[in-house]
Amino acid sequence: MAKEFSRTQRVAQQLQKELAVILQREIKDPAIAMTTISSVDVSRDMNYAKIYVTFFPIGEQTAEGSLEALREMAPYIRSLLGKEIRLRVTPELNFIFDQSLTEGMRISNLVSKAVRDDEDRRGDEDEAEKGEE
Repeated sequence: MAKEFSRTQRVAQQLQKELAVILQREIKDPAIAMTTISSVDVSRDMNYAKIYVTFFPIGEQTAEGSLEALREMAPYIRSLLGKEIRLRVTPELNFIFDQSLTEGMRISNLVSKAVRDDEDRRGDEDEAEKGEE
């Protein structure tokens, strides 16, 4: 019988949970106050982890600035993570901005605009037909 989840998937899931707690409770930097971890990918040898993050910018903050702050704190976050998770080697953390949320919003806006344009066109056609009668 095949395993439902591979070990790397289980480790990635646990890393995501622990990193979310660490960012929420341990890190007090306002640049990364509203950070969400959307997913984690762990290499097969468990030495590297790609952490996909999204940000809710507050005030003057930008996603680039928040990402840079996270990358600078990566060694410290890794040490905190090593205390929480029992692994032979704590993975090296690579924070990556997750564009899927912004891309999803952009596509949703395009679909909404297309629907509105279609409704406007149909409304104009209906008015033209009534005027001809």
